Amino acid sequence: MSEEENQNSDKPEIIVDEDWKSQAQAEKQKLSEEAEAAPPGAAGAGDQAAGKEPRSIPPASFPVLVSSMVTQILFALGAIEDPQTRKRYLDLSLAKHNIDMLSVLEEKTKGNLTEQEQKLLDSALYEVRMAYVQSAQGKGG
Repeated sequence: MSEEENQNSDKPEIIVDEDWKSQAQAEKQKLSEEAEAAPPGAAGAGDQAAGKEPRSIPPASFPVLVSSMVTQILFALGAIEDPQTRKRYLDLSLAKHNIDMLSVLEEKTKGNLTEQEQKLLDSALYEVRMAYVQSAQGKGG
């Protein structure tokens, strides 16, 4: 970001919701502990046959689903680099599509989530929408 852009206070800022970040970190820790407690050979049996190190796959859960979708959105917004090319790509149409998919998830689960799941989804949607707006304005202006 240039110094001129930093001085322009008219542009919106992304406000990081610390509560959401701490919830995500707690879920990550929980998944890590569960993966360590899993019996050997429970995940990645195909990898072992191919001579590869088995990988740990987190159990399917609502927070993992939301996290996966958020990761795809951030990747499309260039916030996460491609691990193979070490480059960042901006694909606003893909990011918008994935945000819309997350919105569909919100709509279809309305009234069926725990308070914590609802907060996670609300925070995730807020964060990716703000990141999208910031990326779209940066590209257009």
